[in-house]
Amino acid sequence: QVQLVESGGGLVQSGEILTLVCRTSGSIQKVENMAWYRQTPGRQRELVARVVNGGPTEYADFAKGRFFAIRDTHRNTLTLEMSSLEPDDTALYYCFLQERRWENFDTRVVEYWGKGTQVTVAS
Repeated sequence: QVQLVESGGGLVQSGEILTLVCRTSGSIQKVENMAWYRQTPGRQRELVARVVNGGPTEYADFAKGRFFAIRDTHRNTLTLEMSSLEPDDTALYYCFLQERRWENFDTRVVEYWGKGTQVTVAS
């Protein structure tokens, strides 16, 4: 069973930096993409950054120029380096992984979520 565990969240001041790390465990056949999402109470979960296997990294408009996503393909980890943090960045940040699995001559896509790590930015 694949599991994702996020770490690195915390309380920071406006303008500071923070690095989140998503670590995976379990047997993964092929990663299609890994991503960071975030969510605040009363709002839908939104994409922060997505690293597509063999493709470009996609960023939400609010993340461009401030956030940097790095995937370690050997360790299957995903790091999110966040700079110039603002109070609007306060949210629960989730790690996401989309896996392609081959079983019994068939293929399917499986999606996994971590439980999230809280980021709070004080003004």
